Amino acid sequence: MTFASGSFTPILTNSLIASRLWTPNWRNGVFSPFNMVHTFASTRSRLLKNKNHYKRLALSSCSRSFSCQSTALSDINSTSHTVSSNGHLRYGRLMPCPLQNGPPRVEHLVVTKEGPVVEYICKALDLPPLYVEDLIQFGAVYYALVCPKPPPTASPEQIKVYEEVTDPSILRKRTSIKGKTVREAQKTFKITRADEIVEAGTYLRVHVHPKRFPRCYDIDWKSRIIAVTDDYVILDKPAGTSVGGTTDNIEESCATFATRALGFSAPLLTTHQIDNCTEGCVVLARSKEYCSVFHGKIREKKVKKLYLALAAAPVPIGILTHYMRPINMAPRLVSEDFVKGWLLCQLEVLECKKVPWPRSEIQRTYNLEDCGWALKDFAYECQINLLTGRTHQIRAQLAACSAPVVGDSMYMPAAIAEIVCPGSNPFGKNKKLYTNENDKSLAIDEWIAQHGKEPSVAVGLQACQISWDDGKHCYGARLPWWR
Repeated sequence: MTFASGSFTPILTNSLIASRLWTPNWRNGVFSPFNMVHTFASTRSRLLKNKNHYKRLALSSCSRSFSCQSTALSDINSTSHTVSSNGHLRYGRLMPCPLQNGPPRVEHLVVTKEGPVVEYICKALDLPPLYVEDLIQFGAVYYALVCPKPPPTASPEQIKVYEEVTDPSILRKRTSIKGKTVREAQKTFKITRADEIVEAGTYLRVHVHPKRFPRCYDIDWKSRIIAVTDDYVILDKPAGTSVGGTTDNIEESCATFATRALGFSAPLLTTHQIDNCTEGCVVLARSKEYCSVFHGKIREKKVKKLYLALAAAPVPIGILTHYMRPINMAPRLVSEDFVKGWLLCQLEVLECKKVPWPRSEIQRTYNLEDCGWALKDFAYECQINLLTGRTHQIRAQLAACSAPVVGDSMYMPAAIAEIVCPGSNPFGKNKKLYTNENDKSLAIDEWIAQHGKEPSVAVGLQACQISWDDGKHCYGARLPWWR
């Protein structure tokens, strides 16, 4: 079971509102500061940043355990990590970076007794203090003054806990939520300081195993700086890194490492995103004011982005038009035919030239995925003018044209499936006619299953140039990794 989080943008008053963990011992009917921790859930699903993720996660987690001991031993034993006597991993420090990620683990807690947040989480989840402090630095600990409402799949015990902690007679006694509606008090924000005190009745979400970005520690970040001005910094983002961080890791991000490399006291701010597996030009603002200015330029379509894509097959010159399903989760499905409510996707292929397939040593360097593409003598480097900026747009559109991006372990397997078995794609050229919506829904689920996982490091995609204000500001990236 998982709970939806509200906006992740902190709205803080004079000081961060204290939150406290409660945890009843249901068997004994007794409460103690730490031994009686009630863990709402431990989830293995990705937390998705959109308004629909709550429903999807609820459905995906209905069969999961509702206890602290929720990280399956089979998952743990499949890694090289040492396992402690309680079945969890042995924890040290999050930094600098482990060789691999631990198995997904997200814990949901409600506080029983006021106390320091680090001390509470340590005893509730059997974690070392320095590890919990690292989690807070990573932005991996969230709080809400009131526990979010459980999904329809919740067990009777989960519903009972929720009803007890949100009972009006209990809420009336909490001065921290006076003047707020329950809905407002259920909004989720980051814990930002390790010395925070948490109050009884407060909900905590702890991402025990944040998504890691080990490449951050291998990069010469100063060499990736293209330009520095009073308003912004242009960074040639390396593949295998996140521009501004993730829900559970804002520490290992391009913005953080570029800030340190330049010796700035104020953190650089993200103005736009490119995929983790994509390299190339990104604009980082030096102030909130310029961040807003650049967002305005994007809205007004004053920003132009050129990409180089290394496709596995030739792509026709000209404008490619598709429509993308408006669901904020991967894989992104696209259709050549108009679908009501779907989002317009357009890109212009300016050039497509035949080039050698990347050498094996280059593939190893960038952890390029072998997706089973048969013809690996030549690839096709395409220069693309991105007309609409949808997530995964270039990757999804080229795959729909049977010319997936080299190394794209998410979209290339589906493109191969459609080539081998035409009609697999319910939105492709060879799509079948379905007699009812249920059959079509099943076909869509089967099509989604043909897609693979997100690439671990790089794909053949580079944001090679960014410009705005009719070319007044124009910056280019270094040669792409495959050259």
